[in-house]
Amino acid sequence: MNRREFLLSSAATGALMLAPAAFAQDKLTVLGSVPSLSFPFFVHMLNQIKVEAGAQGVNLIESDGQNSAPKQTADIESAIVQKVNAIVISPLDVNALAPAVEQAVQAGIPVVTIDRRVDGVEGILAHVGADNVKGGEAEAQAVVDAFPNGAKLFHLQGQPGAGPAIDRNKGVHNVLDPVKDKYQIIFEQTANFARAEALSVTEAGLAANGKPDAIICANDDMALGAAEACAARGYNDVKIYGFDALPEALVAVRDGKLAGTVEQFPGEQSRTAVRIAVAYAKDKTEPAEKLVLLTPVVIGKDNLDKAERIGEAT
Repeated sequence: MNRREFLLSSAATGALMLAPAAFAQDKLTVLGSVPSLSFPFFVHMLNQIKVEAGAQGVNLIESDGQNSAPKQTADIESAIVQKVNAIVISPLDVNALAPAVEQAVQAGIPVVTIDRRVDGVEGILAHVGADNVKGGEAEAQAVVDAFPNGAKLFHLQGQPGAGPAIDRNKGVHNVLDPVKDKYQIIFEQTANFARAEALSVTEAGLAANGKPDAIICANDDMALGAAEACAARGYNDVKIYGFDALPEALVAVRDGKLAGTVEQFPGEQSRTAVRIAVAYAKDKTEPAEKLVLLTPVVIGKDNLDKAERIGEAT
C-alpha cells in the first residue's frame, strides 16, 4: 500500500475528529500529539507542551495517540482539516506516522517532531530530541563501570519500530558488542516499554537463565517491572538501569531499588519544540538548527540533583 492509499483508507475508517474548543480567533492554534497518555513520560511531555503553549500565547489542541498509529494518524488528519497553524508531535512509530505527517507538510503546516522521529518525510521543520544512541551508550557504560571484572546481563528492549527503542538498542550494543566475551547478554527481549510486560518477561528470563548481575532497560517502566520480578525472587542485589528519569524511578534510585536511570530532559525537549513551531507559524522564522539533540546523562545516587523532575520525586 502506498502513502496515498494509506491516507485514503485511514480517512475511510471514520477518523475521530478532535473536538474544536472555544479558542480565541486571534490566536494561533497548535496540535500537540503524544503516543499514549498511559505512559507517565508522555503525560509529562504533553504537560510541558501545554506550559509552553501558554507562555507563547497560543491555543493548544491536545492529542492522546492511545498507543495506536491509526488513532494518532486520525488526529493529525483532523488537525489538518481544522487548519491548525503548527503541529508538535511525538510519533508512535517512525514509519507508520509518515503518511499523515507528509500530508500535513504538503498542506503547508509546520511540523516539529519531539523525542521520536519520522522517517522518509521531506520538509519537517525540525526534530528536537535526546541523542538516544549516546543515551544507550551511557547506560551500558554505567554497567561496565559498575562491573569492571565482567558481568552477565539481561537487556529489555523498547517497542519495535519506535525511534528511541531503535537508537537506545544501538547504543547499548555499541558499547557491549566489542566486549561481549566479558559482558555477556544472556537474555534479550522486548517488553514494549511496558511495566507489566517487563515483569512477565523478566520472570521468564530468570526462570530460563538464572540470576544476572545487571539488567539494562530501555525505559523506567520496564526497569521498575524488572525490579519487581527480581524482588519477588529475593534478587535484591541485581543492578537495574532504566531510562527517562521518571519521578518514581528517581525515588527508586534514591532508595537503592534501581542502580540508575538515564535523564533525557523531555520537558526541555517539549518546550523547545513548541518555541520552534510557534516562531515559524508567526513569522516564518527558521530554526537555527533542524536537528536539536540533548545529551542524556546517567542519574545515580550521587547526582540526583541533575534530574529534571527531582522536585516531583517524593
